[in-house]
Amino acid sequence: MKKTNEPTKQPAGNVSRRTAIKTGITAAGAAAIHLPSRAFPAELADEELTPFLDMPRTGPNRLDWETLDSWLTPQDQVFNVQHYGMPEIDEKNFKLEIDGLVKKPAVFTPAQLRDLPSKEQYMTLECSGNGASKGFINAIYNSKWTGTPLWPILEQCGIDPKAKEIVFIGADTKEETLRAKTRRELKIEVPFGRSMSMEDAMGQDLLLAYERNGKPIAHRNGAPVRLIVPGWYGIANVKWLTRIEVRDRRYMGRYMGRDYVTVRGERRDGEIVHVETSVGRMNLKSIIARVTRRPTVKGHVPLKAYGAAWGDGTEIKQVEVRVDDRKWLPAKLDAEPHKKFCWRFFSIDLGSVEPGKHTVVSRAIDVNGRVQPAAEEDEIALKKTYWEAYQQWPREVEVEV
Repeated sequence: MKKTNEPTKQPAGNVSRRTAIKTGITAAGAAAIHLPSRAFPAELADEELTPFLDMPRTGPNRLDWETLDSWLTPQDQVFNVQHYGMPEIDEKNFKLEIDGLVKKPAVFTPAQLRDLPSKEQYMTLECSGNGASKGFINAIYNSKWTGTPLWPILEQCGIDPKAKEIVFIGADTKEETLRAKTRRELKIEVPFGRSMSMEDAMGQDLLLAYERNGKPIAHRNGAPVRLIVPGWYGIANVKWLTRIEVRDRRYMGRYMGRDYVTVRGERRDGEIVHVETSVGRMNLKSIIARVTRRPTVKGHVPLKAYGAAWGDGTEIKQVEVRVDDRKWLPAKLDAEPHKKFCWRFFSIDLGSVEPGKHTVVSRAIDVNGRVQPAAEEDEIALKKTYWEAYQQWPREVEVEV
């Protein structure tokens, strides 16, 4: 279904930034009704949203790029994905266990975790399949997580020098069918789990989170305790965290060894060799969130684009935007808000175009010179799986005089 120019309905007691602009609400008045304080920059009073063509409308609990007006994502636009269903949690009896190759195994209740030293971690969390199709381009959100750092707890538990991996287990479980070498099927009840090497885990500020944006984490997003791994795709941020196990060998649960595995073709000596890797760190990515127009001047329409760029925490140096087959132009990155593991908003005046259909696309460039690839480049075109959909995403609009 195509988008229309009908105004987006706002919940009672909430006014969007665009509505405030068009109705003349002052900044003081907007603050009084709790208008989000951080939004895409410098929209002018005569700017009008130009809807994207052939894009499905955003459903509930998904980010609506065209109406996004807050740097921290409100709860009603936060996505959730669960693979073994959503477990029932009795918080009064809920416990987080830490065991395996540690000298002093430990057990914590949510209340005990809240009594430990706390830390805030700002982070953009994205599903690794986000962007794989037009209907799934909005599984991403930005948050301020509050919790207690994991490493001081592990140090107190005493990690065995033989440890090679840490496994994070959720409360959600499901019966899985495994096939042994003898082709005999094994049906076993298994919990959801993800792991990290000791090297990866030690290089991250892992957080045992219990709040998002200053409020208790919603049940669908992993309450009462969720692992937060800055710069890693959502699958690594285990929800309903109930056990942490330190091991001396590889963990090969479904979501490490069989699913959320990226199969990518690589050219070697004139041949294509396929390599399998487990989904982990987020890739450099950007997207045009919305396009606006201003009144027609001498038969041409002035356009402006707004968007966001993000990645694994590597500094983003530049975002470039192109209209149709014109040259790439540098966008303006917002100076603030600016946090290492969070998205950066950007904007750009695109100049004037003739009436008709036009394509607008962005690409991010980091400080190491890495450029977000186009869909036809090998690292995307030779990828055989759904995951890690970080290609440039062209947006099509149509403008009239």
